[in-house]
Amino acid sequence: MKPRSTWTGFLKLSLVTIPVRVYTAVSDAEKLTFNQLHKGCHCRLRRKLVCPTHGEVQREDIVKGYEYATDKFVLVEETDLEKVRLETTSTIELVQFIAPAELDPVFLDVPYYLGPDGPVAEEGFCVLGEALHRANLIGLGRVILRGKEKLVALKALGKGFVFFTLRYVGEVRPVAAYFEDLAQPVLDPTQVALAQKLIEAKRAPLNLAGFTDRYQAAVLDLIKAKIQGTEPVLVQRREVGQVISLMDALRQSVEQIKPKPEPGRKNGRKKLALAA
Repeated sequence: MKPRSTWTGFLKLSLVTIPVRVYTAVSDAEKLTFNQLHKGCHCRLRRKLVCPTHGEVQREDIVKGYEYATDKFVLVEETDLEKVRLETTSTIELVQFIAPAELDPVFLDVPYYLGPDGPVAEEGFCVLGEALHRANLIGLGRVILRGKEKLVALKALGKGFVFFTLRYVGEVRPVAAYFEDLAQPVLDPTQVALAQKLIEAKRAPLNLAGFTDRYQAAVLDLIKAKIQGTEPVLVQRREVGQVISLMDALRQSVEQIKPKPEPGRKNGRKKLALAA
């Protein structure tokens, strides 16, 4: 069954306008969560909205306010927000195209899938997708989602598109401040070569399905054991090894990845040399 869309609108490129639907690309369904309980009776706790002057407040008595000075607020009604309508209120407007390498991953935020809204939109949707795929480019655009105008990065994916909302430059802390005190020592070429060899040895095709949340799985095992009234099997925490020099650590690490000789072929290289 096709997931329910979270937003409907239009994908716009110049004069080309395509009706589209947006779908949430991530799910929290398998995420482990805990409830807050009263320590004495184990009843689930409930949150209440409380006014310091009038006590508990009902949802219908809540209004929005912006604090422009300490304890001073200006009220903002829903009718006020309706007046602030940009061209991106119901449209993903593509304004620029860039190479994938130009986009720093630190700006990526939330992923969404984008599909056509009905059979009439499919032709234009597929044409734009094929063109973007052949160009191997990412489209930058703007759209209003959940009351905020978001910058988005759109990429062709399979038969459709995926787009990420992006953080604005002002939301990302400058990287230089974190490394300005880092000295640049003269590097040992042998150490760098060993590190490269170790990295190359662990290189493999990307398979994210092979990675799971081991901590959550262990917590679930703990919960099952407590439900059944048994003692959970705890994994011993791995102790940090004795500190050794960087060169020794690199050499020992590379030594561990060397393939072991097959049984009966310990002197294979020497015999080959004699045969030559």
